[in-house]
Amino acid sequence: MAMQAMFLVRRTMVLALLGWSAACGAAGQLDPDGQSSMEKEVARRAAVEPAIGADWQVTRSVEAGVQVAGESNLFWKLSNTPARNPGFDFHPYWYEFYVKPALGFKRNLGDGKQLYARVSAVGSGTLRHDPFGAGDTGRISIEEFVAGIRMPLGGTRATLDLSAGAQNFTLGTGMLVANGGSNGFDRGALKLGPRKAFQNSVVAKISQDALSAQAFYLDPNENPDNDSGTRVVGVDVSYAPANDRKAGIAYGKAPRSHAAYPQAAPGGIGAPLAVPDGRKDLQFVHGYARVPVLPSVLPKGWFGIDAAREWNTREPMRAWGWRTEGGFSLPDVAWTPKFTLGYQSFSGDDPRTARNERFDPLFFEGTPGAWASGSKATWVFVNANVNALQATIELHPTPKDTVTAYLAQVRANRMGSPLQFGQATRLDVPGDAPVVISGVLRPMLANDVFVKYVRVVNPNTYLTLGFSASFAQSGVNQLVNGQARTWTGWLANVVWVY
Repeated sequence: MAMQAMFLVRRTMVLALLGWSAACGAAGQLDPDGQSSMEKEVARRAAVEPAIGADWQVTRSVEAGVQVAGESNLFWKLSNTPARNPGFDFHPYWYEFYVKPALGFKRNLGDGKQLYARVSAVGSGTLRHDPFGAGDTGRISIEEFVAGIRMPLGGTRATLDLSAGAQNFTLGTGMLVANGGSNGFDRGALKLGPRKAFQNSVVAKISQDALSAQAFYLDPNENPDNDSGTRVVGVDVSYAPANDRKAGIAYGKAPRSHAAYPQAAPGGIGAPLAVPDGRKDLQFVHGYARVPVLPSVLPKGWFGIDAAREWNTREPMRAWGWRTEGGFSLPDVAWTPKFTLGYQSFSGDDPRTARNERFDPLFFEGTPGAWASGSKATWVFVNANVNALQATIELHPTPKDTVTAYLAQVRANRMGSPLQFGQATRLDVPGDAPVVISGVLRPMLANDVFVKYVRVVNPNTYLTLGFSASFAQSGVNQLVNGQARTWTGWLANVVWVY
């Protein structure tokens, strides 16, 4: 029954939403430079906007999207174990929509100084009910409301960029900090995920040639009914001599948060414990690098590595996460295929110690092709106590058509340790007496497949069709004492950019 409740209570699933926001949007897989085709079109339009007044330049844009999506055998029907809830819908379908108008302003002040500002809002909603039971709801809210100034530092080639307000912010590759806005629940648009900006921030960045350093303060735009009160401060130094190579290291801390941490019961026997305010005073170091490899052998070949260490001096906590990945493209071959292969791992709590080793993914970029562990499994198992071997194949039958397949094998990192917020709690009989085990006893969780087709109808219109399936493996099957159902899903959306 504890497991069933975990699926139905909003607060236990909000982290999965942060990981999944915008996972199936029409933007498509991110290019190596971090921009989708839709984002590039927005940037192109901004670059050619005419000046307004004597010194001001304005950019205008409107983005809108509609989507229909459905699921079958939702969550592998795990919430039927141990007790069936006849009111739970395992085969939902629902509709989503959003509109996001934006205005940007720039003014040159002379001596290389420039003022800038950006304002945008989001109106979003859901009709019928999504997989988490939220529906027939929506909200209108401010997305971006930021102002800043760029200026040269006298006598040097360095520039200073100061900004404050609600804005987008990504730290490194998005392993820990990227998705500052939560979607779904009362706000609607669970999968389209139009919100991403942090609701309050201060960023100071100094750049000179390929070297840059920045300090930041971030307040995420979480759902009001599940606001953890988290704040993140930190610094980041990076070196990017070219578009295809970059390395950096970041340090951050969460000086304020009342987010609780799950912790394995001693020996893994019993329900997971909850550590109140577990995230408060969390500290982390995140290193990242991406470089081209074997350019004479692999066209556009590249290799990337990320590693993060987390700890807390207020609570006994120490965790780690890392990823290695590589890829290449064949621009002279038909359909210009691109291939990516990666392996990522995030620590789980060791039930044999008093310390908490569960990795906290914070506000990671949880889209397939970014930091999601699987395409459907990431709805259930966020980047904590999981390993994922993942591959991506991208094909371009025509310049306007892109077909992308995401493949993933997801495993538990540590047995008898909470996955997400303990939804793997089960009854086991290792001897003469039954005991409650929090976590799985076998590592294999699921094999995921997600195939997505994106059509650039015209420079303003993008069509996306997708189908996904998750095949439960031994760790999940053991929870139902048999073979769990294959979980499938589909979507179709259209996004307009003007």
